Amino acid sequence: MYKTQVSGFALIRVIAAASLGLWTVLAAAAESDDAFIPRVINSSTIPSNGDVNPYGVAFVPEHFPGGGTIAAGDVLVSNFNNSANVQGTGTTIVQLRPRGPLAPPGAAVVFFTSSLPGLSTALGVLRDGFVIVGNVPTPDGNFDMIGQGALQVIDRHGQWVQTWTDSQFLDGPWDLAVDDHGDHAHIFVSNVLNGTVSRLDVEVGAKGLTLLKKTAIAAGYTHVPNLGAVVLGPTGLAFDRETDSLYVASTADNKIYVVPHAGSRTTPVTRGGLVFDDAHLRGPLALRFAPNGDLLAANGDAVNTDMLHPSEIVEFTPQGEFVREYNVDASEGGAFGLDTLREGPFNYAVIDDVTNSLSVSRLEVR
Repeated sequence: MYKTQVSGFALIRVIAAASLGLWTVLAAAAESDDAFIPRVINSSTIPSNGDVNPYGVAFVPEHFPGGGTIAAGDVLVSNFNNSANVQGTGTTIVQLRPRGPLAPPGAAVVFFTSSLPGLSTALGVLRDGFVIVGNVPTPDGNFDMIGQGALQVIDRHGQWVQTWTDSQFLDGPWDLAVDDHGDHAHIFVSNVLNGTVSRLDVEVGAKGLTLLKKTAIAAGYTHVPNLGAVVLGPTGLAFDRETDSLYVASTADNKIYVVPHAGSRTTPVTRGGLVFDDAHLRGPLALRFAPNGDLLAANGDAVNTDMLHPSEIVEFTPQGEFVREYNVDASEGGAFGLDTLREGPFNYAVIDDVTNSLSVSRLEVR
């Protein structure tokens, strides 16, 4: 959770890479971390197997243990579709290392290949060395055969560790947020198939995670099939440890709610308190705190479509006051996953799903 005494987050427009498959530096990227010119790196998210439709984005946090395939400051991206663009059939997590030397031109580097297809926006990294990813499979890309899905745990070497399934608490894990305490964590999961949010309490060990308890903390979010997106339901989650509050982007409801006592409650609330119900929302997907304490939501354009405002990232305060917006692509359906990092030379990562690309940059609080 990010809280500061300053206001306003300097969102800058990020231009998509002109050529997929190439790493493109749009501003100086090899100088010292205190350089004045902002650094923006664009990368394709398409790996060698051709997976497309990038959904989840997650920074590897500071103090992440070394010696693995990924390191602190890296960015991971999960792909939902396969090379034929069939929804719910993608199997890869790719990685970008913006701090190190640029990768050679070509396909994105694969960190993990899953045996479970349809990797969703539910992607997170624990600082003690593990990656968590959800999946919602559809063998033919349609809702009529959509699967329940699961959560997988992966180590820092890109090796599978364990899989969790549950018809109640993990019913279509669509996105997640982590309250990370090192040796233990709360993993909040939005379930797109039953319209609920669950909390998984876990112990973090050297060899994996021990699942201690599963709790439903919110229910009642609209969840419906959708021709373009397969399914709409609760998606983005952002946890405020200071107030023990979990913010929920309910895509089909086109609203942002807040669940009180999210880290400790034992019974579910119905949706929670309404925070942001605004014309600037157009089917919000990913939800994250900016370093200044504001919230950032990615509009997927499946609800309240407006061709004049496509693929937007919307910034608003936790009290529901609109701040600003910008679009990541000139056409609709481009804004999906996003993530922020409190420290480091890069602190903002956002997907353009139209071009299957990722932009990573440094944005300043002002």
